[in-house]
Amino acid sequence: MNKEGVMLKEIFESFDSEVTEEFLELLLNAMRISYMFNPDFRNNIEDFKGRYLFRSRDGKITVAAVFENGKMKVKEEEIGDTDITVSFRSAKALREFIFSPKPDILGSILRQDVVVDGNFNYMYKFAFMAKRLQLMVTGRLQ
Repeated sequence: MNKEGVMLKEIFESFDSEVTEEFLELLLNAMRISYMFNPDFRNNIEDFKGRYLFRSRDGKITVAAVFENGKMKVKEEEIGDTDITVSFRSAKALREFIFSPKPDILGSILRQDVVVDGNFNYMYKFAFMAKRLQLMVTGRLQ
């Protein structure tokens, strides 16, 4: 590949990562807003403390979610003292995981699309909350 081709590929990958990061941040903020306005959904985080870091292995995607005092904060930065850090192989792996109708956490780990560092129970808690929100939005949860 020539020099221009390499530069175009790098630009595309950077744009791809930025769009994916923005989408992840948007989804987390939708979850945060749902907690603010839906008391039933807010029950999921009552007395829950958790520090999540989602990132890509190349460091181009970094989004954090902090649950504390019945609230959720979303940050577009790396945080320390996490309960769980979820690292995706690439922006594409993150998108495939997010858009999967039935995300396979274990399969993603076995394929090495996802590396989880920390307390795995936090991953299941987050997956439960995300699925519950999806069911609420689609009207499949009464």
